[in-house]
Amino acid sequence: MDTGSKNQTQRSIPCMLMRGGTSRGPFFKATDLPRDIAARDAVLLAAMGSPDRRQIDGLGGAHPLTSKVGIVRPGTRAGVDVEFLFAQVSLEDAKVDTTPNCGNMLAAVVPFAIETGMLAPQGQTSTFRVLTVNTGMQCDITVQTPDGAMRYDGDARIDGVPGTAAPIYIDFLDTAGSVCSGLLPTGRACDTLEIDGQPPLQVTCIDNGMPMVLIRAADLDRVGDEPVAALNADGELKARLEAIRLQAGHLMGLGDVRDKPYPKMCLVSAPRHGGSVSTRCFIPHVCHDAIGVLAAVTVATACVLEESVAAGVASLPATGLAKKVSVEHPSGEFSVDLALDPADPRKVARAALLRTARLIMRGEVQIPAGAWPATAA
Repeated sequence: MDTGSKNQTQRSIPCMLMRGGTSRGPFFKATDLPRDIAARDAVLLAAMGSPDRRQIDGLGGAHPLTSKVGIVRPGTRAGVDVEFLFAQVSLEDAKVDTTPNCGNMLAAVVPFAIETGMLAPQGQTSTFRVLTVNTGMQCDITVQTPDGAMRYDGDARIDGVPGTAAPIYIDFLDTAGSVCSGLLPTGRACDTLEIDGQPPLQVTCIDNGMPMVLIRAADLDRVGDEPVAALNADGELKARLEAIRLQAGHLMGLGDVRDKPYPKMCLVSAPRHGGSVSTRCFIPHVCHDAIGVLAAVTVATACVLEESVAAGVASLPATGLAKKVSVEHPSGEFSVDLALDPADPRKVARAALLRTARLIMRGEVQIPAGAWPATAA
């Protein structure tokens, strides 16, 4: 690897800073990082400036949505073009989590691979199969590649990102049970929890790309369309959500989730703006300004499961195997196209959605030399 700078106190690592959907972070070729996992994580922490709530000494943006990393390599399995390892870098702890998926950062994988020459454009549009290494999930991603180059400008708009950009279509192939044992890890679309002497509470524990616990906002004496700042300042609500999360984590087969970024928590209520369902998601301790890609897919799936808590408040077409679910969130809406299984309309056979991405910067991130000694692999 070309380490670039000759400065003995720092080490240079090639990377590209990219926006994927409503997330942002540096992307690296796997070959430009240490092979050893502990050494790799030390490098990522140094690159992002963690642990530090402000991430003032690195590339991190002082928020979970901007403290993400993408690691990409050519496909090693038949039919797979590239493989993507997502890493969530903690702000306050020296911790890198490669367990969950991130559908937003996923949108930048193919653009990064094209920019680095890992993939070659196929024509006006290019479709490649991507394997998310974290969970084994595969998807087909289609990008715009006129004149043999990645296109970023266009007319596609996604809520949570200013302006418009070229559309990127993600067609998920196998999202059910991404981290848990299956779509409904408890075996039920609705579970009843009793916590700290509170009245029994109905929840839906579900994983169709993201482990989540869905709760009707009204069941927690909330409306469901509160501003994000108000929810983040609601200590009583956050404490109760965490108690629910800890119990649900065991029910979902995830064990003690105290230090894990999942399951995400989501308040659901009737739509306000002509969509299908209104949401307020916690990731898991901070209320999301929008909603994650795979969280939206998972919520949309819950909406079509008759016994789930989301189905009781959602507004959906009564007939047809193709469902467009508009998931409302604090900064807009997120549409998910679901195709139900003709053999069993209670099962989702396909989920597809629209995202955008952009290359922000290409170059080298400088890390302290001690974070990756020259003698390390």
